[in-house]
Amino acid sequence: MSPSALAAELLVWYGAHGRVLPWRTPPGERPDPYRVWLSEIMLQQTTVATVGPYFRNFLSRWPNLQNLAAAPLDDVLHAWQGLGYYARARNMLRCARQIVESHGGVFPRDEAALLKLPGIGPYSAAAISAIAFARPATILDGNVERVIARLRRVETRLPAAKQELRRLAAEITPTERPGDYAQAIMDLGATVCTPKKPACPRCPWRGACRAFTAGVQESLPRKTPKPERPLRHGVAFWAERGDGQILLRRRPEKGLLGGLMEVPTSGWRETPWQPRAARGEAPAEAYWRALPGIVAHGFTHFRLEIAVYAGKVDGR
Repeated sequence: MSPSALAAELLVWYGAHGRVLPWRTPPGERPDPYRVWLSEIMLQQTTVATVGPYFRNFLSRWPNLQNLAAAPLDDVLHAWQGLGYYARARNMLRCARQIVESHGGVFPRDEAALLKLPGIGPYSAAAISAIAFARPATILDGNVERVIARLRRVETRLPAAKQELRRLAAEITPTERPGDYAQAIMDLGATVCTPKKPACPRCPWRGACRAFTAGVQESLPRKTPKPERPLRHGVAFWAERGDGQILLRRRPEKGLLGGLMEVPTSGWRETPWQPRAARGEAPAEAYWRALPGIVAHGFTHFRLEIAVYAGKVDGR
C-alpha cells in the first residue's frame, strides 16, 4: 500500500473511531492554538485520563494565553499540583509570557520557531505545528514509534532506530489534513496498536502491516534494556511549632523541583544517612525523633529514599 493510501485509510478510520478529548475539535476543523499547546504540554509524561480535569480547570481559570501570561507563578504551580514534572508548569508560564512579549500574543506556526520557546521539544513542536496550523510536520513519540516499527517491521533496537522510524513516519505524513493525521496515528497507537496484546483485527493498517503478517507484532519495537536507576538517600525534617505551624522553605529556582515548597531536607547522596549525621542536617535545635519507615519516590533517572525526623521547635 502506498504512503498516500495508508494516510487516507487512517483518516477514514479516525473519522469513525477517533477519541473525543476536551482539547480536540471535530475532524477537519482547525482548533485554537492555545488549547493545542496547553494540552501538549500537559500530556508530556502524563496520561490522557489524568490530564482531562487539569485541562478543564486551566481553561476555566485562564481561558486564553494573555490570561495565563499574567498569572502568578504560585497560582499556576498550585493548579498544576498532582500532574508532576513541575518544570513543565514553570516553562509553560515562561512560554506564555514570551509569546505575549515577543510574538504579540500569537503562536509561531513552524517547528523551528516553536522549538525556541521554553518547554517545547521536537515532538511538541511538530504536534502543535500540525494540529494547530495544518503544517505537514512529522510527529514521533512512543506510540508512533511502535506503530511505525510494526507497520514496516523495523528490527533495529530503540533508541538506535529513531532516525529510521522518523524517516519512515515522514514518508506517510500527508500534506492534506496533517493535524487530523497526527491525532489519528496517536489514537491508533494508544487504542489499537498497544504495547501488549494489540487489537490487530481492528487496525486499518492490518493488511499492510509487515509485523502482523509475520506474526511478530508483539515483539516490536525492540528496545535496548535500560540500566537500573541508581538509589540516592536523603533526610527530611518535620519541624513543628507549638501553634501547629510547619516549617517550609522554597527550593532554588533552578534544578529539580525548582521553586517548589518543601520541608527542610538534606542533600541527596549514594549512602544512607546515619542518625548522628542526619540530625546534623536539621534546620534548628530540637529533639529530633526518627519516624518509622522510609519515604520512597522514583524520578526519571534515579530512585530516592527519604528518612523523616520530627521535632518541636520554638517560634523564632
